[in-house]
Amino acid sequence: GHLCSRACDADVLMSPKNEHLIRKKVLQASPENALTPAWGQEVTLKMQGVLEDRTVVEKDCKLVFVIGEGDVNQALEECTISMKQGEIALLLADSQYTYGHLGREPDIPAWAPLLYQLQLLDFREKPDPLSLPIPDRIRIGNQKRERGNFYFQREEYSMAAQAYCMALDMLTTHTTDSQRCASDEEDEEVNDYRVKCLNNLAAAQLKLGQFDEALHTSRDVLFLDPQNVKALFRKGKLLSDKGEYEEAMENLKKALKLEPSTKVRGVTVSLEHI
Repeated sequence: GHLCSRACDADVLMSPKNEHLIRKKVLQASPENALTPAWGQEVTLKMQGVLEDRTVVEKDCKLVFVIGEGDVNQALEECTISMKQGEIALLLADSQYTYGHLGREPDIPAWAPLLYQLQLLDFREKPDPLSLPIPDRIRIGNQKRERGNFYFQREEYSMAAQAYCMALDMLTTHTTDSQRCASDEEDEEVNDYRVKCLNNLAAAQLKLGQFDEALHTSRDVLFLDPQNVKALFRKGKLLSDKGEYEEAMENLKKALKLEPSTKVRGVTVSLEHI
């Protein structure tokens, strides 16, 4: 049958203009006294998502995410916050709350509604990054960074910037009591990922027209990696746009020395004519 017939008699979770865009049907209820997760908590879901032709496009026996941080699509966030621990539910979600007009390469077409079967296995307070072992911070930080890249490619730049900022919160070697807890290798690895993340954040800030923020972020990159060509180039370009030509030239010449590419050279040449 059609997807809708499976989710009929369902609760409507969101209904702007009376279009039933997210429908939920409880398949197995939890006890009355079971608790519901709150915004900002970390949840663990068992999840499977199918297209109308029953093709499985998403499956995870233990999907862990924080509600409200954009780790998953909006439909999953909205549904999870209405579930009780242990509950199993069907969720029929319009494409605008999943993968929209872009779909998801290679398996989810544009405007495709998805039908999920979900079970809320567990939830807890979001762990403080400083309480986690460094390898866990690196793993979660990179998941957030990749989520940022996902949004960036879809031109959802403010979601991308948010994801990069959350990745940076996680990518730290600090501890609650300022004790050293990372090996030199871990320090270096965390720094490398921070540099990647900050460069991506600066790119998102530029797309959002946040030029002062992008300049600040580029300076943060150069604090960690003084020879980072991307950041030198970006900083030089932003300074030249502000009319600070002397410092702009310094940065662009340094970038040019490190990587004599036409792109950098083109800007340097045009600056010298100012």
